[in-house]
Amino acid sequence: MTVVFGGRVWVFGDNLNTDAMYPAFAMKMDPSEAAKHIFYEVRPGWTDQVSPGDIVVAGRNFGLGSSRPVAALFVELGVAGLVAEEFNSLFFRNAVNAGLPAMTLPHATTVFHEGDTGTFDLTAGTWRNDTTGASGTVPELPGLILDIIESGGVLPRLAQQGYLPGELGDLLRSPTVAIRGAGSGA
Repeated sequence: MTVVFGGRVWVFGDNLNTDAMYPAFAMKMDPSEAAKHIFYEVRPGWTDQVSPGDIVVAGRNFGLGSSRPVAALFVELGVAGLVAEEFNSLFFRNAVNAGLPAMTLPHATTVFHEGDTGTFDLTAGTWRNDTTGASGTVPELPGLILDIIESGGVLPRLAQQGYLPGELGDLLRSPTVAIRGAGSGA
């Protein structure tokens, strides 16, 4: 099992709450349309610039607020992973449940700058700024969390284990399913 992601970095600040990431008006939209409004209040037009494989790097308190299923919207956009100095625990859990890799990295916003490229290995607990050459380690995530992320989320993992019909595996990886099931505490 290896959970590695890398790509171009977008840097955001501290205290990004889920209400600012996923505005209320977008909650009535289909996920593909709603995803176009991530960071609408914080950085209008960002979703027109982000590309599949890009990485969001943020400061402290990333994802505080309500349990809006923002992580699944990042998956819908093709974001490869999230790196933050500190995640809200509920948001981190939603990211894992959606199969979105997330790494806690102290001082992430000073180590990475907008446009840098980075590589992050959750399995080994290593990171590297490929632009500057800076690198380091963080505590490794527990195997179960890595298994869930590698499976594409908690629902696909349950299908792999036989708790849900296996033929639903691809459907269960869908951001639409993750969004509709978010907030359940699963």
